[in-house]
Amino acid sequence: MPQITVDYSERLAEHFDRPGFAKALHATVVEIAAAKPPACKTQFRRTEDTTVGPDTEDHAIVHVHIGLLAGRTEETRARLTEAVLELLRQHVKPAEGLALHASAEVRDLDPSYRKYDA
Repeated sequence: MPQITVDYSERLAEHFDRPGFAKALHATVVEIAAAKPPACKTQFRRTEDTTVGPDTEDHAIVHVHIGLLAGRTEETRARLTEAVLELLRQHVKPAEGLALHASAEVRDLDPSYRKYDA
C-alpha cells in the first residue's frame, strides 16, 4: 500500500518523465496520506489507442489510480488528487497540438486486500 497505477497514451511516451513523476508522487503520498516510503509502488501502463469523443487524433490521456488502505478522510483524498494533477502538469509536456486529458482518482482498497513480499 499504496497501490498506484498510471495509464498513459503511447503518444506521451517521450513527453512524460515517469521516473521523476513516480519519485515526486511517492513523496506526495507520504506527506499527504501518511504512507510509508518503502510501501509506495507505481506501475506505468502505456496504452496504444486513445479516442476522445468521436476523435482519434491529437488527444492523449493520463489517468492515475491510487488505492489506499481505508481510513483517510475525503478531504485527504481530495487534497491528494489535486496534488497528483499538479504533478502531472509538471512531468507531462505533450507535443505541440496534442490535447492532454489528465485525471486522477484516490480510492480505498477493498477490505479483502492482502499482499506479501518475497
